[in-house]
Amino acid sequence: MTKYARDEFDRVPETSTRQGVHRAVAEARRRSLVPILAAGCLALAIGLVAFLILPKLGFSAGQAAAVTDGISASATPSATSSSPASSSPAPASTAPVSPEATATAPASTAPAASATPEAAAAVDKTQPVTIYNGTTTAGLASKVGGTVSSAGWTLGQTGNWGGVPQQTSVIFYSSADQKDNAEALGTLLGIDTLVESAEFNLPLVVVIGPGFQ
Repeated sequence: MTKYARDEFDRVPETSTRQGVHRAVAEARRRSLVPILAAGCLALAIGLVAFLILPKLGFSAGQAAAVTDGISASATPSATSSSPASSSPAPASTAPVSPEATATAPASTAPAASATPEAAAAVDKTQPVTIYNGTTTAGLASKVGGTVSSAGWTLGQTGNWGGVPQQTSVIFYSSADQKDNAEALGTLLGIDTLVESAEFNLPLVVVIGPGFQ
């Protein structure tokens, strides 16, 4: 017997179940191990089924592994939640195009080469041009001589034609070297008939015939 008087803390019911804090903690730990042990047993059973029983039923090793993975995934929930797939389309590539690829070559502004005919280059306008009027039109030789002189030719003698009457206008040239000059004169005066003749001892002789314009 204690020498102290009994107080309210000494009044403990004798029929009450006595529980301690350490007992509750131990029980909670035992309960938390139950799902882990159950999952382990289930995984072991699945493994045995997949590798021992399924091959005998005709499943290949790959099919058995696929069945095992499917059963394990349905039995054990994933710890991490999968993030939703992004529905926004990836932006198209906007790489800049090289200016060298799109640059167009500027149009050539160089002047075209002069298309001077070879015949024109061979024309010698320093050769004297003799002009005879074979028509009844007075002063026609002087008129044609003015046209020839204005074109840069050297004008020789002009006068009336005293030879055989001509049916059309004719340009006589003394040799083949004067042919280009005769053609140039024919183009200037509109005379198509060109005759090579050394009778006149002159390089170029123009005889104006009927119908000359």
